[in-house]
Amino acid sequence: MPKKQKFPYLLGSKWTATQKTWGWRHFQVVNRKNQGQWVFAEMVASCDSTVRFWLNAKQLKDTSLWQPGWQSTQELEPIE
Repeated sequence: MPKKQKFPYLLGSKWTATQKTWGWRHFQVVNRKNQGQWVFAEMVASCDSTVRFWLNAKQLKDTSLWQPGWQSTQELEPIE
């Protein structure tokens, strides 16, 4: 029986960085790469396709770093 794929919905997913990353907050996953036990996602800034970087997909589960979908900056600010 084949192993279950980790992060099956990764490709094409949209993410918002809680802090500016490479000058941007909104990214989309355009590629994935499996290396042994690790899964990597190639992130591309939604407003500048020249901004690309690879990220360990496990980091996307850390809500202090990444939020799923594209969030507005008001949604990211903590309510005081």
